[in-house]
Amino acid sequence: MMEKYEKEPHPLPPFFPAAARALMLGSFPPKRERWKMDFFYPNLQNDMWRIFGLVFFGDADRFLTADRRSFREEAIRAFLTAKGIALWDTAMEVRRLKDNASDRFLEVLKPVDLADVLEQLPRCEALILTGQKAMDTLLTLVEADEPATGRFTETAWCGRLLRIYRMPSSSRAYPKPLAEKAAVYERMFRELGML
Repeated sequence: MMEKYEKEPHPLPPFFPAAARALMLGSFPPKRERWKMDFFYPNLQNDMWRIFGLVFFGDADRFLTADRRSFREEAIRAFLTAKGIALWDTAMEVRRLKDNASDRFLEVLKPVDLADVLEQLPRCEALILTGQKAMDTLLTLVEADEPATGRFTETAWCGRLLRIYRMPSSSRAYPKPLAEKAAVYERMFRELGML
């Protein structure tokens, strides 16, 4: 029998730049002891900010501190604001079924209120799902076909046409080299006119 842990509310506020054209949605942050900053994708073993560094600057270490032990949170926030990229998650409350960060053992108790989120992001035209758990949770909220990894589908939602992208997970548990993941993200950002 699996041990069940206490339910956890989402520990971060959303990051919604006023001019955001794209909203990246993950599943839920890892446990706080893994964090290197108080922001999204805070685990040093997660490659999201290395992917962004490669895609936009050709430098995987662009958002790492000089000692490479943490991330430069303010630089990440400024970059995302300038590019019009919002961040939030698909789960607002979860229960971990094991004492780890794996999405596989994450029970979503309360999903995001997507209609409310999109009301706060009037220019948003794309939802970028950063893993299978995030995609599975979104598909309980929105009627849409699930796209292949690295591709998108379109759906009408909340009075607008949205692209829904299914991207490879930035977790190192996802068996794809960093450069290959970055290439998939680069193609998406080019399609969105953000590169």
